[in-house]
Amino acid sequence: MADQSFVFDVTTDRFQQLVLENSMHVPVLVDFWAEWCNPCKALTPTLMKLADEYQGKFLVAKVNTEQEQQLAAHFQIRSIPSVKLFHQGQIVDEFMGALPEAEIRSFLDKHIPRESDALLAQADAMLLQGDAESAGALLRQASELDPESPRVRLSYARYMATLGKLDEAEQLLKALPAEERDKPEVASMLARIEIDRATAGSPPAEELEQRLQADPADSEALHLLASHKVMENDYEGALELLLTLLQKDRSYGDNAAQKEMLRIFELLGGQGELVKRYRNRMFNFLH
Repeated sequence: MADQSFVFDVTTDRFQQLVLENSMHVPVLVDFWAEWCNPCKALTPTLMKLADEYQGKFLVAKVNTEQEQQLAAHFQIRSIPSVKLFHQGQIVDEFMGALPEAEIRSFLDKHIPRESDALLAQADAMLLQGDAESAGALLRQASELDPESPRVRLSYARYMATLGKLDEAEQLLKALPAEERDKPEVASMLARIEIDRATAGSPPAEELEQRLQADPADSEALHLLASHKVMENDYEGALELLLTLLQKDRSYGDNAAQKEMLRIFELLGGQGELVKRYRNRMFNFLH
């Protein structure tokens, strides 16, 4: 059972003190509920479990909408359960319905720093500096502290990909909860893994460029050189080569050029001027 100091009932006359004033120090999750509401009863044990697990990093304030109709009207509660997150005296986020635990955890983690976050930031810095050994040690500490955190798993996948362990990285990403797998960052990492696979065992970029000078229609050289460009973060160069391949040899590698362009769009988060420009050029050619 959750520590009662983390979960408490709130009445209209104590809302200012228990919710707004407390929210100046820690986030306060306000759960609007009623006795007759079965989804509310399903949500309560999850909120209590998480409150206990987070040990005061957020509080749960429960408002019975039947008894506190003035509060329910003030916050325009039309359907329950309705949950609003207060921080610094303001509503910063909200959700409705009895969400699964993983989704509520993800909701909270957007607003509540976890002990493992500092370790992840250090590990990312170590990776950027080329110190994979130190990064791995920090990630192992983070995993011991917070084994269920999707952010830890995501950082571990990035670490494994950096080491060239692409299969292991892909498995970690695909094992994430469904709501995490749908995030642009995960799609971007999966796209990068596919491009890294295409580059593995490829001839050096200089050799591929020589092949293209000798034969500008060398489809394999166009395809592999585009992957090298991605590795160098020259996304425009990669997309230009792939568009050339699409125009010269559309069927090459089971439509590899189009598939690779789509992966790069995912890698870039699916938006931005570069993505828009090359998506339009690809569409115009295909249609």
